[in-house]
Amino acid sequence: MSDVRALETAADPEAHPRRWVILGVLCTSLLLVMQGNTALNLALPKIAGDIGLSSSAMQWVVDAYSLVFAGLLFTTSTIGDRFGRKGVMQTGLVLFGLASGYAAFGAQTAGALIGARAVMGLAGAMIMPSTLSILINVFPANERPKAIAVWSGIAGGGAALGMLLNGFVLEHFSWHAVFVINIPLALGALAVGALMVPTSKDPNGGRVDLLGAVLSTAGIASLVYALIEAPAKGWLSGSTLSYLAAGLVALGAFVAWQLKTAQPMLDVRLFRKPAFGVSSLTMTLVFFTLMGIFFSISQLFQLVMGYGTFESALRSSPIFLAMIVVAPQAPNLARRIGTRRTVAGGLVLVATGIGILSQLPDTPGYAHVALGMVVMAVGMALAMAPTTGLLMSAVPRNRAGMGSAMNDTTRELGGALGIAVLGSVMASSYASHVSGAVAGLPASAAATVKSSLAGALAVAGQTGNGALAQTAKSAYMSGMTLAMVVGAGIILVAAVLAFVGLPADEPVPVAVALEGDIVLAA
Repeated sequence: MSDVRALETAADPEAHPRRWVILGVLCTSLLLVMQGNTALNLALPKIAGDIGLSSSAMQWVVDAYSLVFAGLLFTTSTIGDRFGRKGVMQTGLVLFGLASGYAAFGAQTAGALIGARAVMGLAGAMIMPSTLSILINVFPANERPKAIAVWSGIAGGGAALGMLLNGFVLEHFSWHAVFVINIPLALGALAVGALMVPTSKDPNGGRVDLLGAVLSTAGIASLVYALIEAPAKGWLSGSTLSYLAAGLVALGAFVAWQLKTAQPMLDVRLFRKPAFGVSSLTMTLVFFTLMGIFFSISQLFQLVMGYGTFESALRSSPIFLAMIVVAPQAPNLARRIGTRRTVAGGLVLVATGIGILSQLPDTPGYAHVALGMVVMAVGMALAMAPTTGLLMSAVPRNRAGMGSAMNDTTRELGGALGIAVLGSVMASSYASHVSGAVAGLPASAAATVKSSLAGALAVAGQTGNGALAQTAKSAYMSGMTLAMVVGAGIILVAAVLAFVGLPADEPVPVAVALEGDIVLAA
């Protein structure tokens, strides 16, 4: 039977002879984007001390990447569909390498570093959707789910691996090294990709939708900026509400224009298909919770459990390992029990893992944390790959960039919303629980303690107040528990939506090319 399948695959005109090598190039390029997005989280304190970043500048060094990346996903994917996905990806790799080199060796001011990060965000927006679009076009229908599963494993666990790499180099080298390690990754992917990756584009591609590009960029960037700033400035502040309103108005205008134009950047009518609409909503809710949880776990390791930078990253590695091992098995499970059961079951496992984490005591042990992380990562691996495959199966193959951009945008918006909302839940609970311990402190010190656990530990260290440190840690754990409970509830809602709303096809959806389109087939 395996020989017959091999012969069928070899004879399939969709099957590229070097497709698995190409997948390696695509995953390396994707890993570059994922680890580039997490590099500054660990290195920022050292950078701030070296080149004198203000608090505002530190925020912008991080946010510049996310804003540009999220805002330009639809535009860069449309350009790839129109002019060639390989060219867009290769250009992105060049830009990423150059910007990383400049950040490492040339950026001596806050403005220069922020500019380099913005260019890296542009490069990431060129690379990430192109990788999934190229994958769809080089793999035959029977192998595509497994290839998507490997891609999903890197997309989901790449941030954890990036933290591990960056934690290691920061333990042994200066902060410049977190940018230097991007250069060989970019050069390697660029060189092998130039030889191995084929050129593909939409044969029916028309002009680029310039108005759609402006509206989508403005809308998504405004929303992401509002979500990033909301925890610090307040959800009801004039700035937050203004950016939220501007983003929603721009996206409303974008939808209206997409319904009117003959060549839409995003065919919004696709949301009527459960494979597209429900998958997008499910992915948004998953990343809403997971990014908020990952953010809290990194602080748990360093501030509560006292691990160093690299040790914290190393202890996060089970997330990456579990996803890489389990994700390729998700298509096989989906064939046996059905896609929506696999996705819903995976989401229940995610909620279970978060539930385990919600039961951490004030002095947690690593085994308890690791168990919760592994269960959560296994569930995420089972849910992500079939959901990504469903979403892409609803999009015409010649417009693969459109589906890829939607897939990436749900992750970015969901993650930004999760960090903002769950971060606010944690901060509010923490401030409430620690308020009784600040009596007698100067006003400025009390404000610092209530602002964050890091601030409280700094004040406790300066004053020698061990009781304050312990109270602050206990308050943080209370806030984390509440955020975990909220997150688990949201994931359970996503599981219900997936089970009820996803297509009822029992086997995994197989993408079949039919006159340039991909349709669902049993």
